[in-house]
Amino acid sequence: MLLKNPNKKAQVNNETGLGTNTALSGGRFFNNNGTANMDVTGLPFWGRLNIYHSLLTMPTWRFLAFIFLSFGLINLLFACLYLSIGIDHLGGMVAGTDAEKFGEAFFFSAQTFTTVGYGRINPMGFSASLTASLEALIGLMSFALVTGLLYGRFARPRAYIRYSSNALLVPFRDGIALMFRMVPYTRNYLVNVEVKLTLAMRVEEEGQVKNRFYNVPLDIAKATTMTANWTLVHMINEESPFAGFSKQDLIVAQAELLVFVQGFDESFSNTVISRASYGNEDFVYGAKFLPMFHPNEDNTRTVLHLDRLDDYVEAELPGELYK
Repeated sequence: MLLKNPNKKAQVNNETGLGTNTALSGGRFFNNNGTANMDVTGLPFWGRLNIYHSLLTMPTWRFLAFIFLSFGLINLLFACLYLSIGIDHLGGMVAGTDAEKFGEAFFFSAQTFTTVGYGRINPMGFSASLTASLEALIGLMSFALVTGLLYGRFARPRAYIRYSSNALLVPFRDGIALMFRMVPYTRNYLVNVEVKLTLAMRVEEEGQVKNRFYNVPLDIAKATTMTANWTLVHMINEESPFAGFSKQDLIVAQAELLVFVQGFDESFSNTVISRASYGNEDFVYGAKFLPMFHPNEDNTRTVLHLDRLDDYVEAELPGELYK
């Protein structure tokens, strides 16, 4: 049964840009990594395909695989073109078998594409010369595009932040608090960092099921700098959107905690943003985080263990709401 009486003291957030009609949305709003949980249709594939964005944002291994695969396919295509024109139109060939001829044509294509041009093999006749000229032009353009993409991937502002896998309900200050933590995992340190949390819930109002969004105030929402892990704390008091809700209530309401982080990256000299999301399956009731940093042996520096971001131990919660 859905909740009918959400906390009246919780501050409603009507500026999320997310729909309130539950019949028009399915599942959670964002995935754990902050990407929108949405499939886009209604336009032809080529109409909504953004190749530049895809090449900028795809994983490095996939980007490199795309580059090498494209290089091989282009040279394979031109090797076939040279063979179709006739092997006698490539001067300097010393191949005997068909396989050797194909290899010579392929590597001649690679040399032309990269404008290396060792000179042993050269095009003869109009057709072969035109094909080689076209390939050289495509090669120059391709390398210019790849150079731009490589620069864009390295120079694109990103918030290098990792979030704990779980949000914990923790005994805190004689009460209960919701906590999760985040940490920068490179030397791209952030300044003037601000964190905003929104709780999304499905509640019943006037006989209709609606999505409702509530501001989740933090104990500390802004930080001048972020060089180590930061544990975000939300006290569950009478003004909290979690107030009065049991563990089962949150499950029924399909509660989802939306995380939005913004800060200024000194390396990029630009503002960067990051998002994350915690669904019901990510909430851990009755636990507390373990420390993930300590001083070094001579007490002159601090050691931060990134691999301890998710470490926690069980802790007894007061009351019966979250048993």
